[in-house]
Order: sequence, then C-alpha cells, then structure tokens
Amino acid sequence: MNNWIGIFERKYEGLHSRSVELMSEIPDELIFAKSLVNDEPMMKLTVGENIIRGAAFVEMTFGGITTRLWDDPFEWTLTEALRDRGKILEYLLEVEATRKKGFDYFTSDDDLAREIPAPREMRSLGEILLDTLARSEHYQGRAYALYQNLTSGKMAAR
Repeated sequence: MNNWIGIFERKYEGLHSRSVELMSEIPDELIFAKSLVNDEPMMKLTVGENIIRGAAFVEMTFGGITTRLWDDPFEWTLTEALRDRGKILEYLLEVEATRKKGFDYFTSDDDLAREIPAPREMRSLGEILLDTLARSEHYQGRAYALYQNLTSGKMAAR
C-alpha cells in the first residue's frame, strides 16, 4: 500500500492548486506590489515573488530527485523573467509537471526511507519531501498574508 506517497501527492497537488488560484485571482497591480507598515516594506518579497520562491523549492527538489542536479532555479525565476501573471502561471505548470515526473519514481512507501545525496548530505526522500512542502507552504502563506494586507489598503508601488 502507498499510503504516504498518496498523502504527499495530495499535499503537493493542493499546494499547486492554491498557488494557481491566488495567481489567477490577484489583480495585476498587486502581483508585485509591496505592502507598507510605518512607511517600511512589510515583507521583502511581493505576492508574486513569494509564490515563485515556493514553486522554486519544489522545482529544485524534484529536479534533484530525478536528475541529481540540485540547482537553485534563481536565474530563471527572477521577476524580469516571470514579469506577469501569464509567465508565473506558465512556470507553475512547468513545476507541477516536474513534480509529477518525480512522483513517478516512487513505487512504494518504502522508497521514502531511501537516502540520497540532497545536495550536500544524505537524506531520506521522505524527509526531503516534507522539508520542501514546509518551505513551499511557508512562502505560499506569506503570499496570502501579504495579499490580505494589500487588499486592506496599505500598498506601495512596485
């Protein structure tokens, strides 16, 4: 039985769905807007940047699992490259395809105990998946919190 793999799969699918939903709903002018508190940026990253960073963790993890290349996708996830809703949604779909490809490697829950170099030390696949999910959900949560703050009226220009 693949109980844990199914649980992880549903959690990652939910993460993806929520990111797509937020990026589909947010007004264009708020995607890269900063929120101000006492004339200082509330958070360093914008809603769009938080969603992109969360997805980048997933991309890096599943690229590492499938190819053993643990490259940080920093270069191609800059706001200059992903400058609008369409580009961000396209990137989210690419990340989801990479994630699905990674899950194809798992044949049973026993695979989650297998250790791989990730990237500097040996770690179990289950630990890697859990850590990535937590990091990605953290960035997604920041995006939602910032979006709520922006829609309450404390906004600055890009």
